[in-house]
Amino acid sequence: MKKIAILGGSGAGKSTLAKKLGTFLNISVYHLDAIHWQPGWQALDREVFNAEQQKILDEDAWIIDGNYSRTIDSRLQQADTIIFLHYRTIRYLYGIIKRRIQYRNKTRPDTGKDCPEKIDWEFFIWVLRFNSNQAPAIYQELNQIHDKTILIFHSPKQLKRFLMQLDTAHHDNLIDS
Repeated sequence: MKKIAILGGSGAGKSTLAKKLGTFLNISVYHLDAIHWQPGWQALDREVFNAEQQKILDEDAWIIDGNYSRTIDSRLQQADTIIFLHYRTIRYLYGIIKRRIQYRNKTRPDTGKDCPEKIDWEFFIWVLRFNSNQAPAIYQELNQIHDKTILIFHSPKQLKRFLMQLDTAHHDNLIDS
């Protein structure tokens, strides 16, 4: 696991997982929201965003979290591991509401500078429809990939078990060294 792409609905915990894996594996972490969103929730120019992402993809190792369907192909092609946090809609809604409360009037570390946490109607609807609108397209992309590790988690509990197994395997490797 040297190049990891993390996908999933808003509020699933993609950024939290990326940070945990980055610390554990000692790999640089990149949050696409932090690149895409400029101060005041202004979107970065598409070509500039693509170029910034390409710089990351050219590195020897990375963890990238975020969906951004227009650039998903390049991330999936270069990743050796793809993680999809495909949870129930209620879990995504819980996640966005929890972080809205946690970061009230603040900018999250995984979002662009001067972008205070917010939930507007458009974003709420996007999250509400993620499983019917975006998830099928992600599965279509994943079904075309045959030479990579693809991990799909349907609950935070499954993800937690995986992280515990990864920690145990890493610890065992240190002892055997």
